[in-house]
Formats: sequence, structure tokens, C-alpha cells
Amino acid sequence: MAKHVIAALREFPAGTRKLVDIRGRQIAVFNIKGEFFALANRCPHQGGSLCEGRLTGLIESSEPGQYRYSRQGEIIRCPWHGWEFDVRTGKSWCDPSRIRARQFSVSVAPGATLVEGPYVAETFPVSIEDDYVVLDA
Repeated sequence: MAKHVIAALREFPAGTRKLVDIRGRQIAVFNIKGEFFALANRCPHQGGSLCEGRLTGLIESSEPGQYRYSRQGEIIRCPWHGWEFDVRTGKSWCDPSRIRARQFSVSVAPGATLVEGPYVAETFPVSIEDDYVVLDA
């Protein structure tokens, strides 16, 4: 898969999200506490925009009357019908073995490595001998 630069790190602070278009495909990119995650911006239920959804967490219970709120900001809720997906994996909380939002790999790369680009020119050693420039090919 090709890599696409979507933003400078300073333009994408923790707690924000961006909707990007890569070759006609909309992808929602989330910065959650400095970690980046990307999901297809289409809820598999009926196509709602996940980027417009609410980030929430989980309410877990080990027994009746005991509740714990965890994974704050790691669950995206589709704004149309409330289907929830784990931002880290794309798995649905309705049926995680069958339903998921497509996940994409996203990373932070130093600018110097991006400037080099994917192309490498072939180089040859050059030396000077008695007023002649000689190329070793």
C-alpha cells in the first residue's frame, strides 16, 4: 500500500480527528492521547460517517451494582444508529466476530525520511586522473 502524508504532527493534537480522502476513499483518522488510529469513514451498518460520531468509552461490570468506566475515548459511536466500534481494531461491539469497520495503518514518520521520497537514483564513483574526469560504470 502507498503511504500518504495527511498532516504535520503539530497540526494534529491529541483529542482531534481528521477526515481525509485517499483516492476517493474517505478515512477517519483519530489522535487518541498521542496514538493514531484510522478507520474507513463508513459504518458497515448503513454507511453513517464514523468521523462525525461521538468518541466514548466502555461501562464494565464484574457484578451487579459494580460499574467501571474504561477505555475513555476509544469507542466511536455511529451518529446514525449508535453502532459502536473499537477505534483500535475496528471491531463492532454488536457482533465483533462478523462486523467491523475497515482499519488502516497509520504512523508518525520523521520529516527527513519523507523528504527523501521513494525514488533512489543510481550513483557511480567518480575520480580525477591527470586532468580527465573518469566515471566508473
